[in-house]
Amino acid sequence: MNELYTLQRGDAPLLVSIPHLGHSIPPAMRHLYTDVALTFVDTDWHLDRLYDFVSKELGATLLGANVSRYVIDLNRPSNDESLYPGQTTTGLCPIETFRGEPVYRAGCEPDPDEKQRRVAQYWTPYHDTLRAELARLRERHANVLLWEAHSIASVLPRLFDGKLPDLNLGTQDGRTAAPALQAAAESAAAQSGFTWIANGRFKGGYITRHFGSPRDGIHAIQLEMCQSTYMHEEAPFAYEPPRAERVQPVVRAMIEGALDALQTL
Repeated sequence: MNELYTLQRGDAPLLVSIPHLGHSIPPAMRHLYTDVALTFVDTDWHLDRLYDFVSKELGATLLGANVSRYVIDLNRPSNDESLYPGQTTTGLCPIETFRGEPVYRAGCEPDPDEKQRRVAQYWTPYHDTLRAELARLRERHANVLLWEAHSIASVLPRLFDGKLPDLNLGTQDGRTAAPALQAAAESAAAQSGFTWIANGRFKGGYITRHFGSPRDGIHAIQLEMCQSTYMHEEAPFAYEPPRAERVQPVVRAMIEGALDALQTL
């Protein structure tokens, strides 16, 4: 563990990345942020707890960010190009929350030079580690699965209409994973009793799109979960074990189904 990320290494052909897990802002920067931002409302809360089975029981590698997405969003391109042109989204160094509230106090938004400093200090080390871990696993396995773990509030009118499906799979419309892996994950979702969709509002962020390359033996799938499936969506964002105990086996079934399909390639 270091100040930027936590890494638990395993040797199974699976790496779970949680780039929005962090809720840390360096002390020297905290005065720049609004009170709302300092509640870290858009954090992917508790996913390390929900996914703890991957390292403890599946022998997989788990990489989770410690730095808040309000410092820098590790799942955006370093040049801040939009992943969803024409749709409302947040950028590399978000200046608004998902609800449209200001992240920074007036006049404290990062300028281009500050953004590039954050890329060098925070974004690049995470991506270098992710790349190195995938390369390490590829030395052991012909194919590996990169599972991008995300969660979000179930109702965010600024980003999408109505309530989001409980489970949102993304493979950039089938580009980032072999069809058999996507089909296996979909099958587990379909049998779960939770609502789900593949490549709907969320098709996979930068990490899924950049690292997912089936012809090179790296298959990337993003799962964006409604936080209502495992926690309270209002502050203080408490983990809710009865909910989590219902959805965690579904997440595991989706991953294990994809891993089974991986072995047939």
